[in-house]
Amino acid sequence: MSGLIERLWSAVSAEPHGPVAIAGHGSLESRYPVSDLATASIAVAGLAARRGPVTVDAALADAWFGPALRPIGWELPSPWDSLAGDYRTADGWIRLHTNAPHHRLAALLVLGVTERAYPRRGAHVVGAEPEPEIDFAAERAAERADVEAAVALWPGDELEAEIVEAGGAAAVLRDPAAWAEHPQGVAVGGESLISWSTTSSAGGEPGFTVLDLTRVIAGPVATRFLAGLGAEVLRLDPPDWDEPAIVPEMTLGKRTARMNFNDAGGMRKLGLLIEQSDVIVHGYRADALARLGLTPERLAEIKPGIVDVALDAYGWTGPWRDRRGFDSLVQMSSGIAFGSDRAPDPLPVQALDHATGYLVAAAALEGLHRRRLTGHGQVARLSLARTALELADWSRQARPAVAPETPQRVEPVETTPLDTPWGPAELFASPLTVDGEPLRWARGPRPLGDEKLRFLPPAAAP
Repeated sequence: MSGLIERLWSAVSAEPHGPVAIAGHGSLESRYPVSDLATASIAVAGLAARRGPVTVDAALADAWFGPALRPIGWELPSPWDSLAGDYRTADGWIRLHTNAPHHRLAALLVLGVTERAYPRRGAHVVGAEPEPEIDFAAERAAERADVEAAVALWPGDELEAEIVEAGGAAAVLRDPAAWAEHPQGVAVGGESLISWSTTSSAGGEPGFTVLDLTRVIAGPVATRFLAGLGAEVLRLDPPDWDEPAIVPEMTLGKRTARMNFNDAGGMRKLGLLIEQSDVIVHGYRADALARLGLTPERLAEIKPGIVDVALDAYGWTGPWRDRRGFDSLVQMSSGIAFGSDRAPDPLPVQALDHATGYLVAAAALEGLHRRRLTGHGQVARLSLARTALELADWSRQARPAVAPETPQRVEPVETTPLDTPWGPAELFASPLTVDGEPLRWARGPRPLGDEKLRFLPPAAAP
């Protein structure tokens, strides 16, 4: 474990880190040392705060690599669309990621499958009228059977390329050796776990105001962690975006608002928010902000000294640098999900997302530290694919992934009550203490776009 912490910390900083202690043990069963990754990435994020000795509860670290919030008396929808998942192709396996409506539509159009019309289930709010009685299982099974039959006719690489070209998200299952020789695998292998650069612009003493332009899991995990350390975080989402299965836990501690980046007025407001931010975290495709004119150089012009931290799926160099991707797809592409029977055998949790999220938080904190030392803005770049490579490399050194004496999942029992707009819930206790203090969130969860867009109040430096 200490070896992995040292590896991850070396990507964050060249300075020595403070004391770190691990309590208990993790027990996520996997071919890979996922529990090690959970504990080490959370530890490194805590160390980057530079507030004192760090302690990580390994069982709680495992828990926070999954849903950390548990509804009481209400239900969250499934995080997966009914068509998302692994399918047999004519020559192997492919995973379709169809959670976003436009990704689902792209896959169906390529496959020539007509979408069945039935209501989509959302989060159930306590006291709301019950949804109409519909045999969801039968409708979903029939629709999935249509997709299975269509996918089986395609060679995997050809189908992947067609869906991606149509604006969808898919990945064929590759073995690790094939990924190592793939042009994108070669590119990722040449990247650092965290790529650092310094801007020419200098700013004053930084505060702890964070502009969050991220979605789904990795980026929101990072900004949730920063909020738990006291950051003032504003999350911005497009007018029509939602992620109902994870919003209640991923908005913990944050303000949320909506903005249309394609509107000139929206871009002006975004510029004003950047001016008031110490850190910007973004998780779009590698070229997304640049296409809006917000290159690292332009961000540094708008806010001298800003700490610019970004993550993407497949890395920042190579032919796939701008490709859409998610944890489950990167697992397929990189060989992490390649099982012993040549069928998909994914990790037990979205570990690439969560680990990258905590490393993004560490990069943000380190960027603020470097700004204090040099006065200059900092740029950090991370990717799920590079985190996958780190996990694979560490796995070769750390067998077995689960210690023989702890084969069963250890379920933490420490929770705290939490009021949410959807109903009561409980939250796992903080997996981390820094100088004896746990993470604390000043605000509870809230829907996306819950507040009118307004400027961020200043936050004290971390």
